Amino acid sequence: MGVVLVTGGAGFIGSQLVRELSGAGHRVRVLDALTYAGDRAHLIGVPHEFFHADLQDGAALRAAMDGADGAIHLAAESHVSRSLASPGAFFATNVEGTRAVLEAAQAVGLPRLLHMSTDEVFGAALPGQSFGPGDRHRPGNPYAASKAAAESLVFAWRHSFGAPVALVRCTNNYGPRQHLEKAIPCWTAMAKNNGLIVIHGDGSPRRDWLAVEDCARGLRRALEAFEPGAVDHLAGRNERSNRAVAEAVGALMGGAPVVSGPARPGQDAAYRLDDRHSRARLGWRPQVGFAEGLAATVAWCARRAG
Repeated sequence: MGVVLVTGGAGFIGSQLVRELSGAGHRVRVLDALTYAGDRAHLIGVPHEFFHADLQDGAALRAAMDGADGAIHLAAESHVSRSLASPGAFFATNVEGTRAVLEAAQAVGLPRLLHMSTDEVFGAALPGQSFGPGDRHRPGNPYAASKAAAESLVFAWRHSFGAPVALVRCTNNYGPRQHLEKAIPCWTAMAKNNGLIVIHGDGSPRRDWLAVEDCARGLRRALEAFEPGAVDHLAGRNERSNRAVAEAVGALMGGAPVVSGPARPGQDAAYRLDDRHSRARLGWRPQVGFAEGLAATVAWCARRAG
């Protein structure tokens, strides 16, 4: 494959994906609005062509897609707490933005479009339950609902127009260049600046952690092994309670204690994906161990916190 467009390529996962694609020999274009979570500094030293534009700019989208061999749509609003306060912004970007991407891809005849989604579309997993690609959506917060709606558009374009689209869902990413609002960077900053870490409630909710490097490799493989209509799952199989991860961050930051703060409204107990089919189909599995990845992430965040 030659030219690949990455929407949201100046963000956290996007900038790692640009590195992954470029390192594998692809020519990469990036389209990013450079909101608070996007930063061109994330791409310093990485070969790419940059388009500074909003997802609603159809002309810019078509120009960025023109002549491309494929695109991976990552650009999204992605913070649950902010979605509780300002849900409209999430539906504007995640739903209307996805519609604009699908329309632009259809207009230029893009050969393949891979849409990035999340484990949160399924809502809370029961103990021992892992969601497969075809399981029912039960989103439990406005962010998750906006991503479920975006998925519905992707499936609708496939059904209505035969669009060459596919979908990837992943579990919680962590790693360098993640924004301070996310859990591990936030806890690292708390430990550095305040000497303690405050978590939501008792910290019992559980999440599955996937190193961003492994996620980017999985996305590249999904594009290279593209099948129209495919749905792939990328899971780290590193499930831990929020308190356990916060305590691990505290230990790496010199023994900062973890204390409970107010519970977050509507917080789901666990998210979990069954990725067995995708591991076999893509020949992919995570390579970064959680202890190794967490130490590198905390070190990166500590250098930039405060």
